[in-house]
Amino acid sequence: MTQTIDPLELAQALIRCPSVTPEDAGALGVLQDALEGLGFACHRLVFSAPGTADVDNLYARLGDGAPNFCFAGHTDVVPVGDAAAWTVDPFGAEVIEGRLHGRGAVDMKCAIACFVAAAARFLADRGSGFGGSLSLLITGDEEGPAVNGTAKVLDWLAGRGEALDACLVGEPTNPEHLGEMIKIGRRGSLNGTLTVFGTQGHTAYPHLADNPLPRLLATLAAITGKPLDDGTEHFPPSGIEVTSIDVGNEAANVIPASGRARFNIRYNDRHDGAGLEQWLRACCDAVGGAYQLDIEVSGEAFLTPPGPLSDIVAAAVEGVTGRRPELGTTGGTSDARFIKDHCPVVEFGMINQTAHKVDEFAALSDIAMLTGVYQAVLERFFEQPS
Repeated sequence: MTQTIDPLELAQALIRCPSVTPEDAGALGVLQDALEGLGFACHRLVFSAPGTADVDNLYARLGDGAPNFCFAGHTDVVPVGDAAAWTVDPFGAEVIEGRLHGRGAVDMKCAIACFVAAAARFLADRGSGFGGSLSLLITGDEEGPAVNGTAKVLDWLAGRGEALDACLVGEPTNPEHLGEMIKIGRRGSLNGTLTVFGTQGHTAYPHLADNPLPRLLATLAAITGKPLDDGTEHFPPSGIEVTSIDVGNEAANVIPASGRARFNIRYNDRHDGAGLEQWLRACCDAVGGAYQLDIEVSGEAFLTPPGPLSDIVAAAVEGVTGRRPELGTTGGTSDARFIKDHCPVVEFGMINQTAHKVDEFAALSDIAMLTGVYQAVLERFFEQPS
């Protein structure tokens, strides 16, 4: 007989592990114990890279047949910030007035606990002969550099000849109420640092200097002056935000030798990082002068077009919550950006209003409903022929 899993108790056990990236603090061990009790074969995978901390990851699978339905997520959490600003112990996992409080409650330890509990219920109903495999891909490196986490687990799976056929990521996707939104894609993110060079000099003798700041401002005006696009069917318009302009010059009578600006572009699937970099360099060249442009693309835009997987998840959500979810692409990046190269992937999890905030919490009623949604997803995905 398959053991039962209480999603609240498992979520509390996970939250009580202070797994701030890159520390595991026992969280994956808690999860492994629960999964092995259900019959999952678990693999702990520690990955390394120069200049980064080692990161522990977990891949668990029950069954060896296809299709392989995977739940993906992360047990690492962001720092608590000012602990004195919390009204509860950030890692105490206290239940107060119908809410489970703690860092990671929303992002995303409750979702992991809900899926494990849902899998236990599904297996209790259907047994091991449900016609495929269940797997979980859980990393400790989502909130950090994301170098030694999901991407390397996927490479490890490919090296074993092991495929994922569909994936549900448990990131918090709902703005205000559970059931409002499924993410079927994510915008890309490009970080840029532009340094414009000149020649330092006295403001009384500008002809003996070369002020780089007018060129810096002109370049920023060129890249922010008009919209990149007007959006697509599933994506909002791409946007550019200048996040800092730095000169480091405290003297009012000195022309600086350089000026630097940082910016971020969140872009839809009409663009890619390489094309945007080419456009940015063309803008810089058009203004002229010496400059250095450093570009980092943390993730490309992607879309899982509406289809069988999103239909299954949407029907499950509506059946449990009574809300027909919007298929959205808003928000930041997630590890779905790695998974999309391997199989169809969508995201559905908790309400994201308190993610990364002081006194982060998840409502107990939402924990119960999310468990029901995940169970309904499994039942629909592995639907028995009539």
